[in-house]
Amino acid sequence: MRKFSGFAVGMAAALMLAATAATAENVKVGVVLTTSGGAAEFGQQILRGMELYLKEHPEALGGHDVELVIRDSKRPGGDIAKTATQELITRDEVDILAGYVFSPNAMAIAPMISQSKTPTVIMNAGTAWIPSMSPYFARVSFTMWQAGYNMGQYAATSLGAKTAAVGYTDYPPGKDSLAAFKTGFEAAGGKVVDEIPMGGPREVPDFTPWFQRVKDEKPDVFFVFVPAGNHATAVVKTYADLGMAAAGVKLIGPGDITQDTKLQGMGDAAVGMVTIHHYSADYDTPDNRAFVKAWKQAYGADSTPDFMAVGGWDGMAAIATVIRELDGNIEGDAAMQVLRGWTFDSPRGPISIDAETRDIVQNEQVHRVVKKGDRLGIEVIGQIEQVKDPCKELKIGKCGQ
Repeated sequence: MRKFSGFAVGMAAALMLAATAATAENVKVGVVLTTSGGAAEFGQQILRGMELYLKEHPEALGGHDVELVIRDSKRPGGDIAKTATQELITRDEVDILAGYVFSPNAMAIAPMISQSKTPTVIMNAGTAWIPSMSPYFARVSFTMWQAGYNMGQYAATSLGAKTAAVGYTDYPPGKDSLAAFKTGFEAAGGKVVDEIPMGGPREVPDFTPWFQRVKDEKPDVFFVFVPAGNHATAVVKTYADLGMAAAGVKLIGPGDITQDTKLQGMGDAAVGMVTIHHYSADYDTPDNRAFVKAWKQAYGADSTPDFMAVGGWDGMAAIATVIRELDGNIEGDAAMQVLRGWTFDSPRGPISIDAETRDIVQNEQVHRVVKKGDRLGIEVIGQIEQVKDPCKELKIGKCGQ
């Protein structure tokens, strides 16, 4: 367990402590993240984002204390996350839940948090309909449709693509990304000519046979969704090894495939890739420059925050608001009322939680990978402002239920 005080160090804080210590509450936040195995870096990014926010903003807790009770969900199957969550609710008696890297893990706990009325802040899992599974979910990260649908529209209208193939990891976020891109692309006049499931999320497969198939089909663009991390690195390597750019097939996707922490290892084959996403460490804004500076001071000059880190930072800011607004006395329905309509100036730009759907509303940026001196970087070449989840806006499938 990691405990954080809501009081800043210094004379002013000392005076505040004397005035309010008698009423200070200790709020337990149960944190379920993947902190071991091949996806451990995902959990580390989110947890570091949460802890950095607490370090930089001790005043945000309104004088109360926060105890992070951390559990490892290990893999994306849902079973371990479900057990960990049950322990946090029944044994540790946490006030709020947070984290959840993979969509199946968030889906697995929906009945449990509904029954216990435990407010839960999702900091990554992006399958569109997750918040619809329980009234006690709020999401501060993203939905697969925010990038996928808009990438489909952009590919047809701005890249001039007429045909596309889609490759996706075969689990809920991958299927969600396929539906999002296809809906956006074909609504704008394009045609998806092939849909390819490319293995599961646990192990990085050999992408060569699927990519060769796409090269032979010669669509204008190849939209790929795979989990960030080693999957994304392998995608770019396979694309380069097969000479697909020279063959006229442009690689596009959500920002998962140009993750900040993996970009430098992708090599020049990544230059020219176009993605749509809500965050890059390269954003040249005052809020993001301050965030990246604090991150490097805390975790080392060679460490870089990515979109998961921002999910942790923003999610902790949302939880701090709940604690402050409810004066440390957390009750499920009251907490969700605070989260509905919550607004925040994030390192990614202005964000809010939609009062109706409890999902994130944010700007989506069009990224192009470029060379910046001796490193690869992200250049922002377009922006779609304040995007709600298109899946819910269009009431498609489970999003319309």
